[in-house]
Amino acid sequence: MTKTLMICSCLGTQKVDQQALNGQAGVTCSPLYAALCTAQVGAAAKAMAEGEVMIACRQEAPRFRELAAELGVDEPALVDLRDRAGWSDEAAAAGPKQAALAAEAQLRVPLARTMDVVSEGTCLVLGAGAVAEQAARDLADHLAVTLLLSEPGDLPVSPGFDTAVGRLSRAQGALGGFEVRIDAFRPVIPGGRGAPTLEDPRDGAKSRCDIILDLSGNPPLFPAHEKREGYLRADPGSQGAVAKAVLEASHLVGTFEKPLHVRLEPSLCAHSRAGQPACSNCLDICPTGAISPAGDHVSVDPMICAGCGACSALCPSGAIALDAPPVETVFRRLSTLASTYLAAGGAAPRLLVHDAPFGAEMIGLAARHGRGLPADVIPLEVTALAGFGHAEMLAALACGFVSVDILLAPRTERDTPEREALLAGAVAGQGRVALLDLADPDALSDRLYGAEVPAPLTEPVLPMGSRRQIARLAAKAIHGEAVLPLPEHAPYGAVLVDTDACTLCLSCVSLCPSGALGDNPDLPQLRFQEDACLQCGLCANICPEDAITLKPQLNLAPDAFSQVILNEEEPFACIECGSLFGVKSTIERITEKLAGKHSMFANPNAARMIQMCDDCRVKAQYHSQDNPFAMGERPRVRTADSDGPSKRRDH
Repeated sequence: MTKTLMICSCLGTQKVDQQALNGQAGVTCSPLYAALCTAQVGAAAKAMAEGEVMIACRQEAPRFRELAAELGVDEPALVDLRDRAGWSDEAAAAGPKQAALAAEAQLRVPLARTMDVVSEGTCLVLGAGAVAEQAARDLADHLAVTLLLSEPGDLPVSPGFDTAVGRLSRAQGALGGFEVRIDAFRPVIPGGRGAPTLEDPRDGAKSRCDIILDLSGNPPLFPAHEKREGYLRADPGSQGAVAKAVLEASHLVGTFEKPLHVRLEPSLCAHSRAGQPACSNCLDICPTGAISPAGDHVSVDPMICAGCGACSALCPSGAIALDAPPVETVFRRLSTLASTYLAAGGAAPRLLVHDAPFGAEMIGLAARHGRGLPADVIPLEVTALAGFGHAEMLAALACGFVSVDILLAPRTERDTPEREALLAGAVAGQGRVALLDLADPDALSDRLYGAEVPAPLTEPVLPMGSRRQIARLAAKAIHGEAVLPLPEHAPYGAVLVDTDACTLCLSCVSLCPSGALGDNPDLPQLRFQEDACLQCGLCANICPEDAITLKPQLNLAPDAFSQVILNEEEPFACIECGSLFGVKSTIERITEKLAGKHSMFANPNAARMIQMCDDCRVKAQYHSQDNPFAMGERPRVRTADSDGPSKRRDH
């Protein structure tokens, strides 16, 4: 069923291209209203009651949701055409962009997987003095509060909460499941006359709580503490910050849905093999410490994971993938935006990736008070800015965008976007990928209006497959068959082998997590398939001869999908049966070093066994004079009858 798009000129301040919307967006436009949220709200109510609608306004979303609740119908879908396309110096040419935005808004996003988190309201307040005491008093009516003071001072006498003195030495967990360790722990002794007294101090006291309110003024208890749910921290010298934290803590009681931000496939993980280190991208980049080693792979603590998406962007194998929303959804959104824009008559679209609320607010301010966005700049709002990695950037270019700009937010960790933009730029070419670190809406508009627009691709392609496959597909669409040099730590590349040092022990083959390195069961060969190589470094780490080095590059030629021989030698023929085994140079070298020079191989017959295959070596050992498996005549079984009467005396 085709949706009805309710369009509004917002008191005549914007132009809506009904022809472009009706033709390419997959919707049927309503008449153009001027005040759909106020004077003409009845028209919106009638349309919502009659069928499925989409309203071209996000500013008044609460009003339309309330209207849907009153009517007893589903909430309408919303799309922002005004701030992103209607209010602009180039609004007259924004029809293709409006169609693209409306088409993208109709895509169904899978519901995120969630887990229930239960908080019963046990709260630990950290601090000293009157500020911490007052916060505990304010929360005592809502939560089960324990006040942990760093210094004894004047101890509060309050039946509403517990008080103790001590030093928090360790804390772990998140909302609903914090575990703490307290040293020099001295709880208040209840009862008695006069000032409260304390128990004797003891170290290693352990406890659990659902919420931690940190008013100590000390460094945060956790990395990226603002992402740790249930941990609230405020400057004790700021009355407003303390009040805000207390209010937020008072609401953290009940059952909450925690999104499972990432999906982990341990079998694909290239973290380590046989105790040897390999890829640690996700471990190194995770700002909250939610990822930890778990043998040959890693594990993710869903309670600590904040969904920044950096691990998904950097994982070379796809073992960790952003799942809220899934990566495939992002690719589908990119394809819909580009294809609809081009089909509606647009040419050379540019993509602006941003987050919410910072990016959305920047665009809104630029539209309301400035020049807005150019007609060829299509904004894409994502939940995890760091999760928009090189594969997503290249996918955007492959499906028709001529450039990709990433608008960084002040609180965005820079490491992952910078690394991924560098990699995408190396593949796509100069001027196609850029990071915008701007905090002024006018500066954003000026940057976009003044940017040079690259030439579009002749043949856009549909991004399909895994992130690695899409990156290769996009690179081939841009460059054809070529070999592109890449920066260090890129997840694509070749393995170089020093054939003079390599002994073909094949330890690298047995541990390669992706199967890029292989052997030949019939001949001493080391084989390599470049498209499968993750550049994890395990082969270089495990090589006993230090014969392996990595070369970051992206080989777009067909031979990247075929096995090539990196090293091979002549096999050795068994001196007894003639069957081929081992490496000739290795057998000869071992024979030269051991025959007649080692006590175990001083005998010429023993030395000859070095040059035998496994079967012949066993046979020769069995028939040798000093065969350790040889036995004499089997001894006679002794019985009571054969040895005469038993000498055992019964008692």
